[in-house]
Amino acid sequence: MIEVEQLSRCYGDFQAVREVSFRIGRGEVVGLLGHNGAGKTTIMKMLTGFLEPTGGTIRIRGLDLRCHRRAVQARIGYLPENCPLYPEMTVLDYLDYRAALQGIPPQQRPAAIRRAVERTALAPKAGAPIATLSRGYRQRVGVAQAILHEPEILILDEPTNGLDPTQILHMRQLIRTLAERATLILSTHILQEVSAVCDRVLLLRAGRLALDARLEELAAPHRLLITLDQPPEAAMPRLQALASDCTLAEEKGPRYTYALGFEDPLAAAPRVARTIGEAGWALYELTPERRDLETLFGLHNSEVAHA
Repeated sequence: MIEVEQLSRCYGDFQAVREVSFRIGRGEVVGLLGHNGAGKTTIMKMLTGFLEPTGGTIRIRGLDLRCHRRAVQARIGYLPENCPLYPEMTVLDYLDYRAALQGIPPQQRPAAIRRAVERTALAPKAGAPIATLSRGYRQRVGVAQAILHEPEILILDEPTNGLDPTQILHMRQLIRTLAERATLILSTHILQEVSAVCDRVLLLRAGRLALDARLEELAAPHRLLITLDQPPEAAMPRLQALASDCTLAEEKGPRYTYALGFEDPLAAAPRVARTIGEAGWALYELTPERRDLETLFGLHNSEVAHA
């Protein structure tokens, strides 16, 4: 569906995006994650054809964006971070205006607007001036204009930015509904948003792609954490014989926590416990290591920062 190869963008001497490559398949919900200034918005603007890359290629449904800009843009719905709305217009007037810009024939516009209003739950505010809407409803108007032409791909830049907790929950539900019909990319610097709605994460750091993984893969344990009464000089030789790697993770008084690497940590746990019992060591804890997105975010940011 979407193929990005060695994508770069420079502003003078500043390189905002550095040789980023990834592929996104049909129906995926992908979170573009990174701190402010990581390059998320720049990538989204290039994906939508609003910004020319300095280098690299973008193909959508096999079409090169440089050569088929209009055809590609017709397949995309885009919610910019600060969606331009006209406060003096009513919601329906604005959506009618946007439908005209999208090239929807006049006879088809009422049905397209009605579908967008229903899907974004805007009916109670359909006749209201945009100036009177809350931030949450304005974001819904932004999403409505993005889906008027039934795009195959939706690109949402910071869709929950500035929303209160209730509005965030409503936006999450809307995103899940939209994902039933379209491939979806959303950018955010908020880890909880990725965990709540995405299948996969692309983590950016200083314009580079630091991580590309599915969320269930990130959550899968790769190591066992065991806490013993034995110091490294006594425990390490036997533990290293069990695992592909073994490190001292923590030392608290007379207790030592070791991290043991296994291809299948859960299957290895009984063997580890049996070995410790045979050695006569006190076992205080044995548990699979669970990695959360917050930990990985900090880990990969640190790795890239020191690369």
